[in-house]
Amino acid sequence: LNQVRLAKEFVKFNERCFARLLGDMRSYNYIVDMTPDFEEMQYRVRAIDFDQQSYEGRRSFYQPQFFKDNNPIVDMCIQSLNHQSMEQYQIEERTLIRRRFNSSRHNLKELMAIMRKDTLSTEENVQQLRTELMEFHNDRKFLECHTMGDLVLYNLSAVLEDPDILNLTKFD
Repeated sequence: LNQVRLAKEFVKFNERCFARLLGDMRSYNYIVDMTPDFEEMQYRVRAIDFDQQSYEGRRSFYQPQFFKDNNPIVDMCIQSLNHQSMEQYQIEERTLIRRRFNSSRHNLKELMAIMRKDTLSTEENVQQLRTELMEFHNDRKFLECHTMGDLVLYNLSAVLEDPDILNLTKFD
């Protein structure tokens, strides 16, 4: 087990979950896919439970690092990586997300249009998450969001620091 590589992948997984608002990634809701490489194993953390995508109102629910069940891997990350390395891996993951966004723009546009119209959560959860994301990103434009789909779109734009994402679908 290469703890540094696994820690790196968990940091990236945490970033992916938060960017797309995929919640409830406790240790039993994801797997670690291990692929043999020439010299060592490659790790990829993959979600296997999607029933809490864009539903919960608490921001921390979308960051696997905050689940008590994940404390052992979080502790391993803290021991294996310094803060600068963690930030570097977050930036790397955002770059990969941005590339996937650019290559799948049409599909994402259709998905976001559907998500913005659908009722994915309760009004209370939307209001709570809207407020918490506004405070987290220090951006009052989150208050313009009225659905979880709006919040996913705007959070993706804020995390990637790419306002062009909002051009996929215009806010009403």
